[in-house]
Amino acid sequence: MNIPSELKYTKDHEWVKIEGDIAIVGITDFAQSELGDIVYVEVETLDETLAADEIFGTVEAVKTVSDLFLPLSGDIIEFNNALEDEPEKVNKDPYGDGWMIKIKYSNLSEIDGLLSSEEYKNLIGA
Repeated sequence: MNIPSELKYTKDHEWVKIEGDIAIVGITDFAQSELGDIVYVEVETLDETLAADEIFGTVEAVKTVSDLFLPLSGDIIEFNNALEDEPEKVNKDPYGDGWMIKIKYSNLSEIDGLLSSEEYKNLIGA
């Protein structure tokens, strides 16, 4: 199970990479393996401002659909358009080419509420 130590995580299995005032968000290796083959990623919240824990989209696998929860409050400024044609990138490279959105986050203190890689490992029993 790949859980990069430089990332932050949520209890809902999203990962967060902070780059200045931008946060890149995707789902974890654990989440994609639990979901199975991902066939569709939908994000209809581009250019919207949402609060942390609001639903920003859905990911559809062969057998289930799962909501995606925003880890930090802010503006959704970019969607990974490559996922429209190749949603399987989430399965193949969840922390790289399979990223989902970029957020211009508005509350720096919310980062402190995210899980470290060790805390996330404990959450999933890894």
